[in-house]
Amino acid sequence: MIDASELTLEQVREIGLRSLLKDLGPVGLIRFLQQFETGYGDYTRERYTWLGEPSVEALAQNIDAQRAAKSDQ
Repeated sequence: MIDASELTLEQVREIGLRSLLKDLGPVGLIRFLQQFETGYGDYTRERYTWLGEPSVEALAQNIDAQRAAKSDQ
């Protein structure tokens, strides 16, 4: 086993990617790496565009409506 404490970060990264490629194959390696994308944009600012600023009362009414719809099914 390799003593990772004596490796540089680049060496750890290279060994890790090689291991993932060996065990998961190229497609699996890419899928694994995609889980850690940082993305882009400003979620906090953008969510106001999608959600607005509903009041607590509006949220409670929405919850009640969804519960009523589920109980009617």
